[in-house]
Amino acid sequence: MYNILRFDNSNNELFKKAINIRTSVFVDELNIDPELECDKFDKIAHHYLLLENDIPMATSRWRETSKGIKLERFAVLKESRGKGIGTILLKEVLKDVIPLSKLIYLHSQHTAVNLYLKNGFEIIGQAFEEARIKHFYMEYKIL
Repeated sequence: MYNILRFDNSNNELFKKAINIRTSVFVDELNIDPELECDKFDKIAHHYLLLENDIPMATSRWRETSKGIKLERFAVLKESRGKGIGTILLKEVLKDVIPLSKLIYLHSQHTAVNLYLKNGFEIIGQAFEEARIKHFYMEYKIL
């Protein structure tokens, strides 16, 4: 049974669990600099934590920018991948941000592009490098 919690960074307990997942995925697995992973936007972002049987498995966040709504920091623990958890979390975030009637966009790592393509996003432009990883700029197109 999956449960998705919404919170801001003032909820220290949930925020710490989200950071632990992000550290495991981005810092430990992908060797991203911890200073790039945790940034000033954590304070203003809307955070999510997906739990399976009360165990944290995935996290994400979104924030408003001058351009629209940017989805960020989608991370699923290695042992939980391949179960559709990323899709479940993405759909929940989209349910919250679509009603805001703003452009929804993200920077997808090349390995996650298909997840976003299957869920209404399209690639705009060429690949670029961010945190030493190939990314694509993608925008949500209302289905």
